[in-house]
Amino acid sequence: MNTYTHILLAVDFSASADEVARRACQLRETSGAALSLIHVIELMQIDMSDEVLAPQGPELFLQLQERAAQRLQELARKFHIEDCPRYIAEGSTRREILRTAEEKGIDLIVVGSHGRHGIQLLLGSTANAVLHGAPCDVLAVRIAD
Repeated sequence: MNTYTHILLAVDFSASADEVARRACQLRETSGAALSLIHVIELMQIDMSDEVLAPQGPELFLQLQERAAQRLQELARKFHIEDCPRYIAEGSTRREILRTAEEKGIDLIVVGSHGRHGIQLLLGSTANAVLHGAPCDVLAVRIAD
């Protein structure tokens, strides 16, 4: 079995974020790998007519970016990983996680995965999308609903 050298933890700030972060930190400790964190701000909205609507004003993105940086810092402090690089991206969550993994030479992406039912199953999930496009291994941490 290959040892991982660089882990990317995808953080969504949901209630289960700590559980996913804990798993990534355990893997970091056992493998000695570098750990990086990423949060993606997805600003697109789709209305019922299937038109993509862009949110108004660049100040909205700046506020979201500042809040994400603050929350990543809090998470890093909580898990004693303040030395880990933190990335905040804007766009498609799937695309930005995969782009960052490729650019940074990541060999394991850690994401949370919720059980899906009904319409959620049809729409898919971030974990599933990342899994099918990743240039490396993906650990989908199962989150109890």
